[in-house]
Amino acid sequence: MNSPIQAPSIPRHIAIIMDGNNRWAVRQGIAGHLGHRAGVEVVRAVMEACEKKGVEVLTLFAFSSENWGRPEAEVRALMALLYRYLRSELEKLQRDGIRLRIVGRRDRFSPRLRRLFEVTEAATADNTNATLVLALDYGGRWDIASAARQLAESVQAGSLQPDQINEETLESQLSLSDLPPPDLCIRTAGEQRMSNFLLWHLAYSEFFFTDTLWPDFDETTLDAAIADYQRRERRFGVRKNADGHDGRRLGDSHRA
Repeated sequence: MNSPIQAPSIPRHIAIIMDGNNRWAVRQGIAGHLGHRAGVEVVRAVMEACEKKGVEVLTLFAFSSENWGRPEAEVRALMALLYRYLRSELEKLQRDGIRLRIVGRRDRFSPRLRRLFEVTEAATADNTNATLVLALDYGGRWDIASAARQLAESVQAGSLQPDQINEETLESQLSLSDLPPPDLCIRTAGEQRMSNFLLWHLAYSEFFFTDTLWPDFDETTLDAAIADYQRRERRFGVRKNADGHDGRRLGDSHRA
């Protein structure tokens, strides 16, 4: 039986580090690219489950900056799979009212893929039911460095003073500045690290690690992650006294 999910405590934003496609393929005795293909099918199912539960934003770590270092044949297969996914999903995204956002570097993708990114984002820009974010050629360090560079350019242009730079101004230049930070980050396949994913944004997120390989991830696993999230008390760096009132701050809690 699935864990009961209470709507008031559903996370607004879930981020997922999808891991285990290749290991799943090895266990099945099939080619690695078929593991990635199976993983794409899970994306559809998880997006539908999140939409049904009232999750506003789903961010998927689909291709990291470091993934370019994988074997060339695997990268080619991933790029072809990404192209087919975006082409095939556009109609469904429109029908379901899902806005697609793509974050990360774009200059290393082919012109054909870059055009498809633009077309898909533009076509879904006015959808309001939920947002699907695909992190492609994304790295958390790259995101922060890019934000810092934009601020430096503003200072150089005279439109910003150095003493105006703070957490809020830097955050405004990050990839997901217009979205709520992830409440819950899920990582599959038994790994327990961030892998350079949303380093700034995950500062106060709750984490859930599962041994489930991504192609085996389903609504039951998602329910388990959300149920675990619901049992936690989110303090955002603020310690509460015995009477329940906020006590000494242990860290920045501007996200509370």
